[in-house]
Amino acid sequence: MPLSCPAMKTQYYTASSLDGFIATEDDSLDWLFPLGDVNASGYPAFIAGVGALAMGASTYEWLLRNGDAVAKETGSPWPYTQPAWVFSHRVHPAIEGADIRFVAGDVRQVHADMMAAARGRNIWIVGGGELAGQFLDAGLLDELIVQIGSATLGSGKPLLPRRILSPGLRLLSVSQMGSGMAELRYAVCRDEGAVMGVSAPG
Repeated sequence: MPLSCPAMKTQYYTASSLDGFIATEDDSLDWLFPLGDVNASGYPAFIAGVGALAMGASTYEWLLRNGDAVAKETGSPWPYTQPAWVFSHRVHPAIEGADIRFVAGDVRQVHADMMAAARGRNIWIVGGGELAGQFLDAGLLDELIVQIGSATLGSGKPLLPRRILSPGLRLLSVSQMGSGMAELRYAVCRDEGAVMGVSAPG
């Protein structure tokens, strides 16, 4: 089956440890920050092409807890100007000045609203891995962009808790980011049966 390449993409862009975890079991990212400077990565060019965001509850709660550290790194405790959809069954406080919509349920019911808000730009699945997996299950994920750090965690929150078999992903590019990280970009092939849902641990 030929690979489709839509001009407007839904992308899961994230960082992972070498052994496949995006955070520790208690949602810490302290392992990540010493490995590279976000401004020296492909992030500035990536975010310039993003028109809407989606994130899970744990990602949003991490931003709430670490507002000071985020502000030191990016200049603001909420470093996004794009509208964001937070998928959660829990009630969360809003962040002043942020364009946030709290939603729950099937990602397909929200994706059309995100596409309209993005106005032709890309949709970023910020995290976590299970939310990205739901977009993958629904056939809505176009690209996986992973910055692999030179660290191992042993356990934690998985990068993408799905079984993806050939030809599920096609490697598009590999680039080195200093001595601590490498970025891998994959296109998601539209091949029924290549993706199998696997329950996330924890």
